Amino acid sequence: MSASMYANPHNRGCVVNQLDTVILGAAEIDVDFNVNVSTGADGLILGGSGGHADTAAGAKLALITTQLNAGIHPKIVERVNTVTTPGETVDAVVTNEGVAVNPRRSDLADRLSSHGIPVVSIHELLGKAKRHGSQHPPETRRVTDRVVAVVEYRDGTVIDVVRSLENGPQG
Repeated sequence: MSASMYANPHNRGCVVNQLDTVILGAAEIDVDFNVNVSTGADGLILGGSGGHADTAAGAKLALITTQLNAGIHPKIVERVNTVTTPGETVDAVVTNEGVAVNPRRSDLADRLSSHGIPVVSIHELLGKAKRHGSQHPPETRRVTDRVVAVVEYRDGTVIDVVRSLENGPQG
């Protein structure tokens, strides 16, 4: 299958636009439902997005599943290091501590609640992630001004950049 047939936003019949539901993972999710699968908490590049943004945008229902923490690193954060998938294309975040539904999908929140599935706010998940995380913040690396990668959205627009890291962790 060609890339155009798979995910071209200008091809009305592309496969990702025919998906009912997509279940995706995340390195980080922020309070605006933006998702990062490009860089780790330490700022190092994890790899390409593999169609993450394409499937989230095309599917009728985009669910992000993750644990609240990965080791000492919270996965629900104030702001992701790198925006890979914009929050407006994410419908809900499903974690081991609850389900947060994007406010633009109140219909989904109502349906989940009516079926006995407790819905929490993304801010509640952030608070739980912070409480369950390490009492000692992880070492971070400072970024420089040098851009080493560009995050391009499915329509060709640049939605973020990845910057070079200074040598060694900064504590």
